[in-house]
Amino acid sequence: MKYRKFGSLEWRTAILALGTGGLPLRDDDPGRFDEPASIATIRLAIDLGINYLDLGYPYDAARQERLARLVREALQDGYREKCKIAITLPSHVIESSSHFDLHLDEQLKWLGMEAADFCLFGRLNREIWPVVRDCGAVKWCEATARSGKIGVAGFSFRDHFQFLRTVLAAWDGWHVCQLPFSYMDADRDPGISAIKYAAGKGLAVAVCEPLKSGRLIRVVPAASAQPPAMAPGRSLAEWGFRFIWNYPEVATAIHDARSAVEVAEYAAFAGAAEPDSLTVPEEIWIAEMREARRALERIPCKSCRPCMPCPEGIDVPRIFELYNEAFAYEDVETARALYRKELHQAGRCTACGVCEGRCVKKLAVIELLEQVHRLLA
Repeated sequence: MKYRKFGSLEWRTAILALGTGGLPLRDDDPGRFDEPASIATIRLAIDLGINYLDLGYPYDAARQERLARLVREALQDGYREKCKIAITLPSHVIESSSHFDLHLDEQLKWLGMEAADFCLFGRLNREIWPVVRDCGAVKWCEATARSGKIGVAGFSFRDHFQFLRTVLAAWDGWHVCQLPFSYMDADRDPGISAIKYAAGKGLAVAVCEPLKSGRLIRVVPAASAQPPAMAPGRSLAEWGFRFIWNYPEVATAIHDARSAVEVAEYAAFAGAAEPDSLTVPEEIWIAEMREARRALERIPCKSCRPCMPCPEGIDVPRIFELYNEAFAYEDVETARALYRKELHQAGRCTACGVCEGRCVKKLAVIELLEQVHRLLA
């Protein structure tokens, strides 16, 4: 296992982190974990050197409780001392300063912990951050860190790269920034510019969705070329991780492993990865894979977000992204699962037209939302 410095902290993280959102299930029921298999997966990850566990965004409180109690069980017998845990607060439901403690204490109780190593404000963007900020997020972080209930604070982010500057400028105490990133996202917001900027400010950058919920391991439609001859036998999963780890600014890549076998396979990739190691032919081939998938997308939305905020709380850019991914990866079911998990409701559109008036590409947003609703709802 390879390790990298975790931002400005005196700690080194494995370049592969374990996300708990994909732990083995019983009968493919998202509400029922296969406890023995899940515990075995977590423990194997730690045995292989993974030392960062991410509990994920708590969209569903009941499921999050079951997950946290499962992690608590897995970390018995000395495993808790071998890793750090990141807890995320559900920013989309925070309406007052009391909610910070409410959601943190709730998850700590489920985990059987008195303090969180890392506490993140989840999925910040230009709509959510002002609310969280005005509820006193910075003062709460400072006070809670002094009390010892959290180690360090951070956030996950989904928005235009330039808005990241606003969040970072609000406080110099941020230590962790979690960003969605894969070879499909290099030139899309927040993108590599955000990764370089956050790392340049001393934050540890933790990448999530490195394989797009497993969809990048599927055969590329109309693949433009064979992999470069100097790298025979590499799987699509390894190419996906190598692209991310090629950037020295990335501290770790969080993968929601679905089995112990998958953990072992990807940990082996992490043991051989080096920054700045991709050759020019390899980078060209990865770019060709990206363009082959993008050619299947249906909506020319670049997630620039001038259409937001929506009066009905609809995250138009993210919904369009999920719709495009259903075609780019030829996987409607995963897009539907993410649509439900993230609590999207395109059907709430009242056709007020605010979004269409702001869209720089002049998209027929209202009509497109109806298409998305028919496919994904």
